Amino acid sequence: MPEGHTVHRLAARHAALFAGDKVQASSPQGRFAEGAALLSGAVLDRTEAYGKHLLHHYDSGQILHVHLGLYGRFADGDGEPPDPVGQVRLRLSSDLHWLDLRGPTACELLDPPEVALLRARLGADPLRADADPDAAYARIRRSPTPLFALLLDQSVVAGTGLIFVTEVLFRAGLPPTTPGRSLTPRQWRGIWADLRELMALAVASGRIDTVRPAHLPEAMGRAPRVDRHGGEVYVYRRAGQPCHVCGTPVLRADLVGRNLFWCSTCQPARSS
Repeated sequence: MPEGHTVHRLAARHAALFAGDKVQASSPQGRFAEGAALLSGAVLDRTEAYGKHLLHHYDSGQILHVHLGLYGRFADGDGEPPDPVGQVRLRLSSDLHWLDLRGPTACELLDPPEVALLRARLGADPLRADADPDAAYARIRRSPTPLFALLLDQSVVAGTGLIFVTEVLFRAGLPPTTPGRSLTPRQWRGIWADLRELMALAVASGRIDTVRPAHLPEAMGRAPRVDRHGGEVYVYRRAGQPCHVCGTPVLRADLVGRNLFWCSTCQPARSS
């Protein structure tokens, strides 16, 4: 599933393609035909991302909500759109550009109260200027749940996924199983600042890089990472490989149904 930086990039891309223009909308697949008919002819005012949720705001008052989920993806191009290929849920087009959406978990029209309810269900998004990290910490400090699970909970922090959570805990030197209620205010401020920085860099570059300059391939004389997810990371998907910092083999386990990666030396368990 795309992490939050990808959705913020999509919001910016869609605004660049269509903001201020009248769009024509259709649903070649047919599953969003009614919604597309309501959108068609409206002008896109603005786009925004909130966590992993994408919103298009139209001058008609309609708000398009998209959640890509595991299989959703967008494609776009210039000029006349090509013949639809595959299950295209939504096609938007203007005089200059086109956009296709396939396989989303959610593609729906919401009214402002429904958008407010969506926002209320989500935690603080590190990429948004209106994020409230204190509200997130209030949830964390009351919970015995492992910090790894809390940071993946979209009602606590919105937009974080497995890579960001795994890597920010490594960079903080905290084991993923740390109970939320043991996290100090200072530790939380460090995690929040690191999430904001790493996710902003990912928005700019389009890939997740979490390794500090001293541990980059050119600095260490090692081969660059080769992985379909791309980016230089410390422990994510590196089980059995040596930690870039201390050389200890990276560990893997399952927690809350997710793959967990950590370094037992750099992220030592604290005695209670």
